[in-house]
Amino acid sequence: MSTAILFYGPVLILLVYGVFIYNSLVRIKHNVAKAWSNIDVLLKQRHDELPKLIETCKQYKQFEQDTLRQVTEARSRVQQAGAIGDIPALGLAEGALRMGLGQIFAVVEAYPELRANEHFAQLMSRITGLEDAIADRRELYNEHVNINNARIEQFPDVFVAHLFGFGAKALLSFSAADKKDVDVKALFS
Repeated sequence: MSTAILFYGPVLILLVYGVFIYNSLVRIKHNVAKAWSNIDVLLKQRHDELPKLIETCKQYKQFEQDTLRQVTEARSRVQQAGAIGDIPALGLAEGALRMGLGQIFAVVEAYPELRANEHFAQLMSRITGLEDAIADRRELYNEHVNINNARIEQFPDVFVAHLFGFGAKALLSFSAADKKDVDVKALFS
């Protein structure tokens, strides 16, 4: 009896510890998925607002058509990357979209009647709020991804992660070119 306890005791302890690690990794995986889902909801909300903003701008015939085209194309790339879950491509497309929106907001300064348009002001405020929320959620998503990626590499979690196929997740990041400020002076040249 005592030899059975000596043999099965440590095995039972290892098994319970393995279950604890597994459950912890599952919780982390679901936190990453939940954080991504929160970003996805905000992206969809913003993408629903963008056509309204573009249509409002189009009412002013002389408005920068190239800027509107750029935003429309970037919006399409973001939707495509989000639909297939391609995080690196989404980060690049998001950066291009943010840059295009920055250009719209900068160019609008040359159109006082558009700036005074109440519908445009509401859309601009809504999109700016969504941009801030997306940035906050991106930070939360990246935090959960970092926790996931660190845990699946740590000892002894690496064994459980490898055994059950837990993998690394990609961070949502933007390229340096996408993060630079919009050159407002060049837009008015």
